Amino acid sequence: MVAGLIVLVLALAGLGWSVYDVVLRPPVDPGEAARSVSTLRESWAVGQDTVPDPLSSRAVAVVTIPALGAAEWPVVVGADPTSLTRGLGWYPGTAAPGELGNFALAGQGGIAGPLAGLSRLVTGDQIVVETATRRFTYRIDSDPGVATVNRADTWVIQPVPGRPEVKPTVSRLTLTTAQDLVGSDARTVASATLAATDEKS
Repeated sequence: MVAGLIVLVLALAGLGWSVYDVVLRPPVDPGEAARSVSTLRESWAVGQDTVPDPLSSRAVAVVTIPALGAAEWPVVVGADPTSLTRGLGWYPGTAAPGELGNFALAGQGGIAGPLAGLSRLVTGDQIVVETATRRFTYRIDSDPGVATVNRADTWVIQPVPGRPEVKPTVSRLTLTTAQDLVGSDARTVASATLAATDEKS
């Protein structure tokens, strides 16, 4: 009887840890993300990193999505799994913030990732990107503003999504995240257009 109870308690503890590890644990440490944003702002304050450096291993920009909460997320170069544990990942080869073309970012979703709730964004929602000298405000402008694509659908991060032969004339932002908590090829994609650029004092 006692042995059975001990086994049951251990099994429930193991199940609880597995649920936390797979579902509830933040894929990006909020404390580490906040420190990364703070360090980046300190470097800006002393005149470093006046433009995002695509070769940097440190954060290069800060993103806030008001409709998903007040959290500020660092943007790092690279969309590989390691980069996505540090913040939002900037797809190499895509435009820089505010540039003509497509500034494309990937991020963890799930319950507590930077892009958790991405599918809830609607037309008009803002995505704010901050660099050393400017604040760029993008707005979800398509209907639907959020779509589902396959993992292999890399056309969504092209300068003009789906039209590789066309030269970009507007500044766009694309956010991508895995759609399911468990492994899947489905991706949620949000697309926005630059609405305002403000110089920081």
